[in-house]
Amino acid sequence: MMPDKNIQKLTCWFVFAAVLLLSSNAYAERVKDLASVAGVRNNQLAGYGIVVGLAGTGDQTSQTPFTVQSIVNMLTQFGITVPPGTNLQLKNVAAVSIYADLPAFSKPGQKIDVTVASIGNAKSIRGGSLLMAPLRGADGNVYAIAQGNLVVGGFGATGNDGSRVTVNIPSTGRIPNGATVERTVATDFHSREFIVLNLHSPDFTTSHRLAEQINKSIGEGTALAIDAVSVNIRPPQDPMHRTSFLAHLENLEVSPGSASARVIINSRTGTVVIGSNVRVTAAAVSHGSLVVTISEQPFASQPVAPFSDAGETVVLPNSEVSIEQEESSMFLFKPGASLEEIVQAVNRVGAAPGDLVAILEALKQAGALRAELIVI
Repeated sequence: MMPDKNIQKLTCWFVFAAVLLLSSNAYAERVKDLASVAGVRNNQLAGYGIVVGLAGTGDQTSQTPFTVQSIVNMLTQFGITVPPGTNLQLKNVAAVSIYADLPAFSKPGQKIDVTVASIGNAKSIRGGSLLMAPLRGADGNVYAIAQGNLVVGGFGATGNDGSRVTVNIPSTGRIPNGATVERTVATDFHSREFIVLNLHSPDFTTSHRLAEQINKSIGEGTALAIDAVSVNIRPPQDPMHRTSFLAHLENLEVSPGSASARVIINSRTGTVVIGSNVRVTAAAVSHGSLVVTISEQPFASQPVAPFSDAGETVVLPNSEVSIEQEESSMFLFKPGASLEEIVQAVNRVGAAPGDLVAILEALKQAGALRAELIVI
């Protein structure tokens, strides 16, 4: 619950979720926008590498010994032996972490984007190049190889007196199409007995309607709603036909169930989002305000006679109190009042958007608001 003084200062604007027309007119969405196939997802890859070619903004090797160790190991692989005890000063090298998302069904030879971030104390990796680095999955296998020139959106500048200006984050960059896929992620898509569609937003009504629509289009018994999220589907036995089967399913149109009644208030920005299913039971609301203003105007009190020794000049307080009361307006909500009727009633009495927050919270406390009130 927000403090009353903050409620009165809110200057909010309204966003009507699922707008009013949706409450009376049914609408349909494609299955591909409502659900995804279980097991068909991206896989996270991560790796470690070295960025070279920096303009003196790399790691301070005295504080990041792993950077020096990485360079020594790399040179050894190329047949170059660094004498023991050599103090390498590598200002143009930075140790980095690399990560990427491997899309489902990716094949060897395809390209994916990678993100590179410094893990040492490099000031900037702008202008650097990533040397060949393997990207591994959660199972430890190498699924891609990353290499290329970095694209960094941030930059920094340092003066001789130690002052420094930084724009965005110069220690993180990207390499578009910077990794080549080397291994395919194993999947049982073509061999599984059932295919499961998972809804993005759990809803029993939508799950039931999805199964009902699939059975109506393909045949009775093809789909079965398991719970509010998952719908079990019996695919063709021939694996070669499953792609065309799912292509047909994901383009079917289903009318999703309406969202639950909610009122969301953002206390920082003053934004109020009211769902179209919000209802109010019978209630009377009085709106008005009382403003009390107290001003201080002190004045100086002089002695009786000018330049007299009988008294001294003092400052006395002088307070002025004024009270202004706006005309209170009362409006009545009939049982089952809709979102449109609520807004019209508030607008008729000239209430500011911020006052609507206080009205909604009062209705909730009185048990007249048939909706979940969420303050973020």
